Order: sequence, then C-alpha cells, then structure tokens
Amino acid sequence: MAKNPKVLLVIAALFLLIAVIAGAVSSCSVMFQGAMMNVVSTSYTSENEELIAANDDYTALETALQAQIDNIERDYPDYDEYRYDLAPINHDPHQLASYLTALLQYFKASEVQGELQRVFNEQYKLTLTETVEVRYRTETRTDTWTDAEGNTHSDTYTVEVPYDYYILNVNLTNKSINTVANSLLTPEQLELYNVYLQTKGNKPLLFGGGSVDGSPSTDLSGVEFVNGERPGNQNTVDIALSQVGNVGGQPYWSWYGFDYRVEWCACYVSWVLNQAGYSEPKFAACQSQGIPYFSSNGRWANRGYKDIAPGDVIFFDWEGDGSSDHVGIVIGTDGSRVYTVEGNSGDACKVRDYDLNSSVIMGYGLMN
Repeated sequence: MAKNPKVLLVIAALFLLIAVIAGAVSSCSVMFQGAMMNVVSTSYTSENEELIAANDDYTALETALQAQIDNIERDYPDYDEYRYDLAPINHDPHQLASYLTALLQYFKASEVQGELQRVFNEQYKLTLTETVEVRYRTETRTDTWTDAEGNTHSDTYTVEVPYDYYILNVNLTNKSINTVANSLLTPEQLELYNVYLQTKGNKPLLFGGGSVDGSPSTDLSGVEFVNGERPGNQNTVDIALSQVGNVGGQPYWSWYGFDYRVEWCACYVSWVLNQAGYSEPKFAACQSQGIPYFSSNGRWANRGYKDIAPGDVIFFDWEGDGSSDHVGIVIGTDGSRVYTVEGNSGDACKVRDYDLNSSVIMGYGLMN
C-alpha cells in the first residue's frame, strides 16, 4: 500500500460498497416485513369456512324473518286489511365479517351464534300494531206495516251503519350492520372494523364478490357463434350488452333494494333478467340463492353442458371450493369458448370469455 496508495482507495471503496449493499438488504427486509404486517393486520383472521358459515347462519335468520312476514296473514287471520311498510331484508357479508373480527379477532361459527342473534336483533325490528277505524256501510232495510183496513205495506230505505274496521300494520326496519357496529363496538374495535371493512379483510371475493379483473372487455369482433338446439333469448343478451361500461353497479343494487353498494354481480344479472321480462329468478347471492333456484326448478347444468344458449346464466367458482362466487349472462359460444357479460368485473360491466371446460365455470342456469 506504501508503494501504491491507490490500493487503499480500492479497498475503501469495496468496504463502502459492501456496507451499502448490506444496508439495502436490511432495508428491503424491514420493508418486506412491514408490508407483510400491514396485510396481516388488515385481513380477516378466521378461517374462510368459518366466515362463510357464520354468514350463512345470519342469512338463515333473515330467511326465517322473511318466512314470518310471508305468513302474517295466515297467523293473524281476523283482520280486514294488512298494511305493510317493510325495509329490505339483506345485509353486507363484509360488514358482518368485519364486525365479528373486530370484536373477537379469531372465531368459529359455532361460537358466535349468540352474537349473531344480538346483531340481528339490533339490525331488524318487526312490529305489529292494530288500528281500529270506525267505518260506515250502507244497508238496505224494509219496514212492513198494516193499515186500518188490514192491508199490508212495506217501505224500503237505506241507512249508514257504523262498524269497526280492523287493520294490522306490519312494520320492518333495517338499520344495517354498519349502524349496529357503530353502536356496539368500542372506539378501538370500531377503528379495526373500519379497516377490515375498507380492505374487505383482503378477501374481496369470499362472499361472492364478482371479479377483481381490471382488464378491458373481450373484443367480440370476428367471433362466430355456434347455435345450439335451444334458441335462448337474444333480447336478454342485448340488454346485458347495453350496460357494458357501467362502473359501480348503479342502478342494479339499488333496484334490488339495497341502500348501499354491495357486491353486485348477482344484482346485475337479476336486473337484466327483469328488464327482459322475467319476474324470476331474482337473487343477490350466487350460492345461497341463485343456484338453489335453478336446481329446484330442474334448470341446472354443470360445467361441460353442450347446449348453452344466449341469455343463460353462468356461475363461477374462483376459489375452487365448490361455492359459487360470481355470475354472469351467456352471450354465446364459438364451440370452444363461452362469451359472457358480467357485472362487478373489476367493479364494471364487461364482456369476458372462457374455455368451455375451464375449471372456474361451475355451471349454468338455463333460462328456457
């Protein structure tokens, strides 16, 4: 080094380079750990099947409530009139999952039945009140009398007769789980709740949330569709295609009855079918409502069905867990791929296409 001072400079430069690299690796490690901690702290902590089971149990409570309302006139038969003022019976599954996670962190569905009932009792209030109105009806009456000569006469006249008219007022309010959470959770729990709700627990598709695919619509130019034996309904397809480009899901979820944005792929399909003249099916959940409708009516076909037609409903299973989490309208097939219109595909209405044997296709609801 005495003969060549440049060697010392090279050695110093090497040490400096090693220090920079070591610092960079350490910083990357810290950044990676920080990113991982951020994902973990904003994720639902319970197992997927427990989250889904808890949501299904809550839906069962809502189904029972709907059945109770449907049977009001059977269970209370002696009224002249029934007046209904009913809020929609529905909930946001992510609000429920966020609430339970903020409150309990990790849970199993079997352990939260009491909490589900508590939230349900706070969200829904069904009241029955009786009103009695005094009304009048016109009655025809006849008086018969005999004159002095023994002749019988009769006079007919009308009178207004009062009577009690019994009305049963049926009122249902729905506060939403979001409102319930704000009243039941502590400030610390509410802060967690809002984080989970914003991130959807990093599981946006867990409850049938459509698709996060942000790519543009499939280009249909040049596609030659192959007609099957079933004619299908081109009007349904035309209505579905007319909505391509919609972002955010209005008016579909509000038409369905929600007063807040929900995962809206099923609402979109129901809206399209309604606009095409079908009164049913109308469903907001793929697995618990849509598929059971088609199955119970003998109109379900599994993946690989050869005679799908324009206007059929296509169900998807992104997770491969046997539970449908997305739905769309079939445009048609070219013999090897099926083309669809889907709502909530990257929060928009888009045209998509899939291999006919794609594992993500669960099956079809046949519309004729």
